[in-house]
Parts: sequence; C-alpha cells; structure tokens
Amino acid sequence: MGENILIARNLVKTYTQRSGRFGFGSTQVKALNDVSISLSRGKTLAVVGESGSGKSTLARCLLQLQPLDSGEVLFQGQDLAKLQPTALREMRKNLQMVFQDPFASLNPRMHVGEIVGEGLLIHDIGNAAEQQKKVLAMLKRVGLTEADMQKYPHEFSGGQRQRIGIARALVLQPQVVVCDEPVSALDVSIQAQILLLLKELQQEMALSYIFISHDLRVVRHIADDMVVMYRGQVVEQGAVQEVYARPAHAYTQNLLAAIPGKRVVSG
Repeated sequence: MGENILIARNLVKTYTQRSGRFGFGSTQVKALNDVSISLSRGKTLAVVGESGSGKSTLARCLLQLQPLDSGEVLFQGQDLAKLQPTALREMRKNLQMVFQDPFASLNPRMHVGEIVGEGLLIHDIGNAAEQQKKVLAMLKRVGLTEADMQKYPHEFSGGQRQRIGIARALVLQPQVVVCDEPVSALDVSIQAQILLLLKELQQEMALSYIFISHDLRVVRHIADDMVVMYRGQVVEQGAVQEVYARPAHAYTQNLLAAIPGKRVVSG
C-alpha cells in the first residue's frame, strides 16, 4: 500500500430506535462499532456488506454529513470531526460524494448547468464565465453536451443522471470521492459504462475512491482493497484479489458463495 490520504480510526455511531408495544421505549443500535479504515492515495477502497451493515452510515460519517459519537477522520493531517463549520466547508471541496439514487439527489427545479455548477458558486470559485466553462468541460467529459446544460433531471435516463451526479462531484476537483452504491439503481449494461467512466476519471484526475457496495461482482472490477462490514463492524479487510481468493471470515465466505459460479476457498 502507498500513502494513506484518508484514515478513520475507532468510529462509533449509535442510533436510538423506538421499541415496545406502543413505541414508548427505545433501544440503542450501534451502526458503527469501533470501525477503522484507511484509503491509499489514487486507489479504490470498497466497503461491502448487506443492507444494514453500516456501510452507508460510514460513508456519511466520513464526510461529516452525520456527526460521530466518537472516533477521528483524518484528512491532510486534520481531524474532520473537530473542524469548525467554516473550516469543514472549505475542506469539503476536497471530499465529495456520488449518491446511490441519481434522481433523488438532483434538484428537479434546477437546470443541469446550475446543478453541476452549484458547488463552484458555494465555494466562490471563479467568475460566472469561468464557472460556466468548468461546468461545460466536466459535462462533456462525462459524456453529455452543451445543450444538456439547459435541461432538467427528469429529461434524462438513469445512467445520464448518474453522469450528472458524477460531474457535480468532480467539478470541484476533489481528492477523495465517496461513491455510495453509485450503480445499484442502474441496468447491468449501464453499470458497466459508469464503472468504466469512474475508472477513467480516477486515472485522469488522480482521484481516491471509497466505493460502497453490496455487489461483490462490481467490487472486483473497480476496487484495489476492500473491507467487509457486518452489523456495524469490520470483519475482514485486505487486497481485493486476496480476499476473493481466500476469505477468512465466515460472513465474507457466505457473501462470495452467493455470487453465481463463484467457487470459494476459505482461508
């Protein structure tokens, strides 16, 4: 492994759920229970697990979209959890997210040009002409056109909307991008196109990805390293090829065994 660009240590996040016959009681659920991960610069770290394993909570906590109970997230030597709001907002230029549902994450009342350029406005990057130039260049890079800038999200297919989401995240030229199930809502043929685009952009822009997924077939094609989460804990981690070849934990073995045609050799 090379230099680590993002390090998370001992993350804990607890939710309170209503319980009891009439919902008057409550129980504490640990979505993250002492989770530690590290992302190598220029690489892709996959976080895999079934629904409810804590992987999406991890994604949001890494970017401080949700507050942690305890633990630290280090980027460029700074703990994001301890930054003041102004400093955290400035840091977010370097840390962006591509969401699972491209339709739900795009404002239906905004033109595509406005959606992609919103981050440039928020961070006061360039004048109006420079912002429009950056937006157009990024839209073209993800396979869209100048005419698309004046359209609304509902006028696009699911794959095109995800391209818009990718353009919005990358127009700020971040260093780290968290991809939260970015292809799970797309047809298989479109998934392959989006994965190829993400890999090309990673090479061109020296990006580091955290790739959240429940689909181990997808993970094998895009990730360098992986962590496996189960009930809020990391139960296995390592290079993708090593984990696939010899999974050590029974949960990982079961996940791999569910892939059609996959023969699992336990560690």
